[in-house]
Formats: sequence, structure tokens, C-alpha cells
Amino acid sequence: MKILFVCSEAFPFSKTGGLGDVAGALPIALAAKRAGVRVMLPLYDCVPEEYRSQMRFLGAHYIPLGWRNVYCGLFELKMDGVIWYFLDNEYYFKRGDIYGHFDDAERYAFFSRAAAELALSLPDWRPDVIHCNDWQTALVPVYLRTLLSDRAWDVRCVFTIHNIEYQGHYGSELLGDVFGLPDSLFTDGTMEYKGDLNLMKAAVELSDAVTTVSPTYMEELRYSFYGHGLEGVIAHVGHKAHGILNGIDTGLYDPATDLNLFDNFSADTFEKKASNKTKLQKLLGLSPRKGIPLIGMVTRLAAHKGLDLVAATLDRLMELDVQVVVIGRGEWNFEQMFRNAEEVYKGRFSAQIMYNPSLAMKLYAGADMLLMPSQAEPCGLSQMIAMRYGTVPVTRETGGLKDTVMPYIAETGEGRGFTFANYNADDMLYVVRQAVDLYRGDAAAWRALAEADMRLDFSWTQSAGQYLSVYREITGKK
Repeated sequence: MKILFVCSEAFPFSKTGGLGDVAGALPIALAAKRAGVRVMLPLYDCVPEEYRSQMRFLGAHYIPLGWRNVYCGLFELKMDGVIWYFLDNEYYFKRGDIYGHFDDAERYAFFSRAAAELALSLPDWRPDVIHCNDWQTALVPVYLRTLLSDRAWDVRCVFTIHNIEYQGHYGSELLGDVFGLPDSLFTDGTMEYKGDLNLMKAAVELSDAVTTVSPTYMEELRYSFYGHGLEGVIAHVGHKAHGILNGIDTGLYDPATDLNLFDNFSADTFEKKASNKTKLQKLLGLSPRKGIPLIGMVTRLAAHKGLDLVAATLDRLMELDVQVVVIGRGEWNFEQMFRNAEEVYKGRFSAQIMYNPSLAMKLYAGADMLLMPSQAEPCGLSQMIAMRYGTVPVTRETGGLKDTVMPYIAETGEGRGFTFANYNADDMLYVVRQAVDLYRGDAAAWRALAEADMRLDFSWTQSAGQYLSVYREITGKK
């Protein structure tokens, strides 16, 4: 089986969020199962020099895009059993931030057209499946099924929705001049949505299989609260839809070897976790009191992450005599709220308004609990990382959070964390109080819960097997 991933980011070359983690780890897991895997990425200027220096230049190509032909350099890097291709065009990709530019539609139309063209013209390799991810690569199946259909008749497409909130909405005037696609794609409804273009909708319609990053999220997308206008489209393609839970890179996220930690530990040496908490408290100016629960949040500061629930209950939360550490950036009102809380609750609240991966890992290792009260969470990686580091999750039952965090049952000791179903501030505070009460009231039960979480298998092995099943289903190949 030959699989080509087309992604707008992949760790360790480029990353802004969960997509980067998935695109960096899943191809390696598939290669470990003896699939032939290659990946295509933009050659951003943020790609570290240590990888650039290992790349081999394969040649220059000119990619048709609307009325113009655009240069594309092709570079190759072999690493971890995977061949990584990097598509170079400095006008489109030599910019500071990966996303958020005025011409993102044109940038990723170029990337999608180039990926589709080059996938069909590699001299020694032809993919059975092209696996695309999110709106930035949604035009790949569109080009394959229209302008390149005579050359791509034997290639199947999989499209993964990592977050349906970002669909690639653009004005219909881009269809011909910028994307170089026929008007019929708009008039027949394939790309049309409320009078404009919707790239994700087109990819869902034209791909051979559609996946999301957790089973619950796939079910949720059939409802308007989660579907963001595409719930009808998702329901219509249910025959080819699959929800496959993400994994995490258990080699990267390993408290026994993680160089970011103050002290390494494992489930068998759980007592060493305490020193990480003490040293984190000292680093952040928190009172190093023994027995006080430390609650962590590593999150983008946005309302859909459940921060309005935190805002509604913050004072009552702090009345539980806990310490709270928040790491993240985002909407101004939440940033300011947490800065104010740091002033009001000196020695008990730390607001780290930044993106700091090393500090985040110290928090995963040093916190007792991780709070994730998300309104919607396609999969979520933080809760899985936290459990691997012996930090018990407190989450809302949505998307991948529901699939990974089973509610704790005190009578039997079963479960993985503390959960609530309704999007309600009082319900969230209630389960936080349950977690705090167990932490303070039964140290042995708390340790057993945390150690059991550390031993859970969140690797990509099982997920990779499920993706291979999808590939076999749509290709008919072993």
C-alpha cells in the first residue's frame, strides 16, 4: 500500500497545533506497519536548518494555477522510515507566520495543485491513496477529480477533518482566476455554500473516504451545534465517514526521558512526580505548600475551550484552596482575566500568557489535575499527554475527550478522570470539587488513579491500523 500524506504542517518541521502533531506521527506509525508512506509539506521559512541541510533538491517545476504558471521547487528528506517532500516557493511560504495572510486562499490553492500534479508525476512511485488534511489541502481531491481526472483515475482520496470550524470560505470570484477551476463546480453545488465557495465541503463531497479525529466527534458533526453548517453534508456522506481517535507520540511524550522536566519519573517511580510540582511552584512563584492541589490548563485562550465556564466560576474555584497555572495565548479578554486573577490570588494563581512548549511539559509533569472544559474538542491531545505524565484530567464529555476520559467511579476505582456532560459552569465546578475531595481525602486512591492513567496506551499503533483498514476498503488492496 502506497500512501501520500498532504499536510500544511507536520512536527518537527512546522507546527501550530494538533494537526502538526498528527501529521508528524501518523505517517511514521504507518511506515512501522510496512506501508509505503510519503508526505508533502510546504517549505516554510520556519523549517529548521538541521533538516534543510539534509534535504536533496529533486528539481524545479512550473505549476498551472488559473491564468499563470508558478514555480515550485521539490526537495526530499528521508527520516524515520518516511520520505518527506517539501514544496518550495518563497513568495508563498517565506513568511513569518504559517497562516493568517491575506492571500491564504491562493497560497494553499498553489500547494494543493502542486501536490496533486507532483503526486502523479513522481518518477519511481505512484500513490494508491492521497490523504489530505483540513481546508488547506481540500482542493487536492477537487483537482484530482476534475482537471487531473484522466491521470488520477486509479488514485483514491481520504480527507480528514481535524476541526470543522475552519472550512475555507471564500468568494466565488476566486474559482476561475485564482483556483483555475470550472464554473460548474459552483453551479452544481459541489463547492457552493450560501453563495460562496466552501473548500472543505468540496473535499468531503469528492473524497472516497472522510475521517475525523475521534468517533464521538464524527457523530457530533451530524448536529448543527457542532457541524458549523456542514452537518447536512456530513450526514449525507455517512456511508464513507469514519471516526478514528488520534494517538500521541509516546516516545516524545515520555516522563521517563523528557528533557524538559525537572526530574524524570514513571508509573513505577511515581513518588518522583512530587519534586516536579515543588520545583514548578518555586519557578512560578507559587506557595510551595504540601497537600494543595495544583490545577493546570494548557490551552488556546478562546471561548470554545470552555473559558467562559472558568470565568463564571473562577472565584468559587479558588475558594476550594487550590493553585492554578494557565499557559496559553488567545483572546484579549481571557488573557486579561487571567492576569487579573494572578494579581488577586498571589501565590496561588500563575498566568503564563505565552506559547512555551518546555514550560507546558513542566506543567503536565508537575500538576495534579488538568482542566479541559471545552465546548467542542475534536480529539484533544492535552488530556492524553497529561495522563501519560500522571496528571488526572477534568474534562467535558465531548469529542475526543469523551472517548479518552472515562468518568472515575469511587466505589470501584474504575475510570480515568472526572467528567461532566452539560456545558454548564456549575457542573464543571462540581466535578472539580469531586477531584479535589479525592485528592485530599484518599491519597492512595488518587495515586492509584494517576498511576493507572500513566499505563494507558495512547500510541498511534491502533489508530494506524484503523487507517490502513480505511485505505484497504477504498482501494481493494491488501
